[in-house]
Amino acid sequence: MVGEDVLFSVRHARVEDAPVIARHRARMFQDMGMVSPATFDGLVNEARLWTERALASGEYLGWLGTPKDQPEVIAGGAGVQLRKVPPHPFRPPREGAVAKGKHAIVLNVFIEPEWRRRGLAKLLMEQILRWARTERLDQLVLHASDDARRLYEQMGFVATSEMRYAGELEIRQP
Repeated sequence: MVGEDVLFSVRHARVEDAPVIARHRARMFQDMGMVSPATFDGLVNEARLWTERALASGEYLGWLGTPKDQPEVIAGGAGVQLRKVPPHPFRPPREGAVAKGKHAIVLNVFIEPEWRRRGLAKLLMEQILRWARTERLDQLVLHASDDARRLYEQMGFVATSEMRYAGELEIRQP
């Protein structure tokens, strides 16, 4: 086991956990109103394929929480996608120090509805923060849903000035 609290145990995700992680990812977007019923199964399938590959390559690391009295039940999970970027100044600046570009983005934080508000999301995020410190990451980011924003802020995450291109990037053939 990686981590434990009174109600839950946390373990590392394995490649064979990809189907449940993919389902969690699709349900997370569904809860935010971003996935229609017509899109749900396609998202689950594509997320499963990506997660299998990313877990196998080490690009994605995940943690899954199980109730201590029901270890066969996956109550929730969270993960990180590793990102390597060019060296850059730290923000806020650290005099004489340069960030080496070791980043990660938190993904797939999802707790099954019947297990919500019992501390599992916080336990999973604490595990990710311990891992990030051990790995000596330069930066850890996430995109927060409205429901989760308060928890992330309590844990030390802050809003940033990130922008996203809203136009289409797909090239259409005539």
